[in-house]
Amino acid sequence: MAANIKNLIRLHEWNVDEKRRKLGELLRLQGELEDQIKQLEEDLVKQQAAAAADPTLAGLTYGVFAEQVIKRRENLEDSVRQMEIVIGHAQDELSDAYQELKKYETVDRNRQRRYELEQNRREQIQLDEIALNQHRRKRASA
Repeated sequence: MAANIKNLIRLHEWNVDEKRRKLGELLRLQGELEDQIKQLEEDLVKQQAAAAADPTLAGLTYGVFAEQVIKRRENLEDSVRQMEIVIGHAQDELSDAYQELKKYETVDRNRQRRYELEQNRREQIQLDEIALNQHRRKRASA
């Protein structure tokens, strides 16, 4: 039975690790999306500066560029919101997997504690028996 519990613990540790990796990957992707939003904002500021420097040429192209930036930003913000929902689910899954792992670890600790208590009890019985036999021999020889 101890081997079965150890195997279950290893399985659940692996499961927790996988959930952590998945969550880490989702957080990394969310960070990339947020970085893309920042980059869009920086590009927009640069284009605004260029448009201010040359209003005749920029007047033709800036409007189209700004519309594309706004649309792209909205899409990225939607993606970030969706990612937050997915991350929330991944965090819940990780929490559940961790709690399941802790259950098995607690069962194993309790099993080990009971085993050690039983071993100590048996050892004490043997020591008591030895002491009782020594006492009997002493009394018999006296």
